[in-house]
Amino acid sequence: MAALSLSTSALGLAHGVAPPRGSPSISMMAKATGKDTLIALAEEQQIPMGFWDPLKLADKDFWSEGNDATVGWLRHAEIKHGRVAMAAFVGFCVQSNGIHFPWDIKGGILGDAATALSYGDLSAIPAPVDQWAAVPTAGKLQILGTIAVLEFVGETMEPHYMRGGKPGFYPSLKDAAGGGKGNIPHPVPLDLYDPFGFFEGDSEEKKARGRNVEINNGRAAMLGIFGLICASKGLIVPGLDSLGIAQATAEPMSYFGPNDAGLPFVENMLKFDIASFGQPQ
Repeated sequence: MAALSLSTSALGLAHGVAPPRGSPSISMMAKATGKDTLIALAEEQQIPMGFWDPLKLADKDFWSEGNDATVGWLRHAEIKHGRVAMAAFVGFCVQSNGIHFPWDIKGGILGDAATALSYGDLSAIPAPVDQWAAVPTAGKLQILGTIAVLEFVGETMEPHYMRGGKPGFYPSLKDAAGGGKGNIPHPVPLDLYDPFGFFEGDSEEKKARGRNVEINNGRAAMLGIFGLICASKGLIVPGLDSLGIAQATAEPMSYFGPNDAGLPFVENMLKFDIASFGQPQ
């Protein structure tokens, strides 16, 4: 995610988290294609430095799919990573302050009290990165499995964001469930986006403004969560070093750790040493 956030944020550097002034021009974005889409987006967001693409990614042709598809992929990747980063930033702050659910993760009333593990037990671990490392393997697999299902639904939507679809759009889970028209075999009562329908009556102008605000906040969150992770690993991060962020011992970029060594390939993964990669044996 680090490389991706650096490359996609370079396509249009956000000016803090402030929304653009005035109403964005929907027609300008609708008429633009390829690189022009990114230039129009930067103009709508009224970024002081304008369109900025030092890596020239907006001129690339990934996988020989064409420039329009490449820009669609880059835009969708930035929006998705921004959303994940916003959730991660809030989660890091919540976990660092000992806020947790009151229930048991395993054991407890209906299980073996000797092996019980509660959210409070995890919250007692100071560093959020180490809290994730302590989550039971079954819990990690449930979380990653849910993410995989959501990814499958999003990637099978039509039109795809690389084929003329809207970058950042996520299809309705209710429409994707059952009825012979979807790819989820059972009913889903709520959508991932706007599950209670609060924004159904918003005008197109308001929705466009909200999308721009989301992109700006996502860019800021990507920088923010990386700053928190770096500070938790003992690196110098201006503005965060004085906050007393708990130091983590686990690897923040690894889904699995020593507690998950029973899973296929994990034991070999844990033995991998990046420092010796490519060195003669």
